[in-house]
Parts: sequence; C-alpha cells; structure tokens
Amino acid sequence: MITKTRTTKETDIRISLDLNGCGRSKIETGVGFLDHMLESFAKHSLMDLEVSCKGDTHIDDHHSVEDVGIVLGSLIAEAIYPVKNMERFGSANIVMDEACVSCDLDLSNRPFLVYELDVEGKVGQFDTELVEEFFRAFVLNARISTHIIELRGKNKHHKIEAAFKSLAVALRRATTKNERVGIPSTKDVL
Repeated sequence: MITKTRTTKETDIRISLDLNGCGRSKIETGVGFLDHMLESFAKHSLMDLEVSCKGDTHIDDHHSVEDVGIVLGSLIAEAIYPVKNMERFGSANIVMDEACVSCDLDLSNRPFLVYELDVEGKVGQFDTELVEEFFRAFVLNARISTHIIELRGKNKHHKIEAAFKSLAVALRRATTKNERVGIPSTKDVL
C-alpha cells in the first residue's frame, strides 16, 4: 500500500492505494456521488483504495473532485512507472442498462485525454461537468493516454458510472502482470 497526501487552502487529501489488491475501499470525500464512483472504481479495478478528503464543499465540489483526481492519478503513476512486465494496453466496454461506455488506454507515460461523454446537468446535487475535471486531473497525473467514449445511453448516472467502471477494468487489464512482455516498448523505456 502506497500513500500520498496533498494539502492546499481548498482541500486536505490522503489516499492509499494497493495496485494489486482485492477491490476493497474506504472512501470519504464529502461528495457522495464521487464516493460512489470511487467505490465502483476500486471494486472493478481490483485495487484497494482508501480516500479521505476534507474540502471546501461549502463553496462547491470542484476542488475536492479535481484534487482527488490529482492525488489518485499521481499514486497510479508511482505504482506503475517504470512500466515493466505489464500488458501496457487495456480496454473495456461497460454496459449499465441502456448505457455503454468504452475506455481504451495506454500506460504510455504520455498523458492525453479524449473525453466524449454527454452528461450535462446534475446527478442529484453533483455537477456533472466535474466528471471531465476528475478524469483530466487523473489522466494528466497518472501519465496515461486515455480515451473515454460514450457509445450509447440516456441516463447520466448510468453513463458516468459506466465510464468509471470502464476506466477501472481497462486499468486492471493494462496492469496485468506478464513476464514475457518485459518493457512493453520498442524504445525500451516508458
């Protein structure tokens, strides 16, 4: 289990991660919908995840959501780089009722996000524009090239949850151990 903390005027965050866990989680961000998404992420990535965030949610949820993405992404980077004996590439299409979201990723050490999810508005009290903010912060700090694409769907909750689950499963597949791969690059470094 590796741990990172980040304290600013807006948030105080502590996250612990075991990349090769069992999917256990203890999540307390002060943002209920984010807690639900991170629990789902942990379960389907098979990573053990503990998240504690005290943020300025009296203003709004933006800083908490983005900063959790920053810290979680940087923990993922610490856990995977330099990439060796891992599959490197991962993909998943996740269905939740009428919704289906695809995630394709590359543990490239070169961050890039393609985000095509139509979820404008709110889910409960949660501002759905923060979903992209989370993924952007996560991807930039994890240094992963990631494409999250909505294939179909109507219900915003289903589409967002399918996005988190597809990221989780794609990451699980990309970080799968494979001794035959060695360093999975013709450059011999990632």
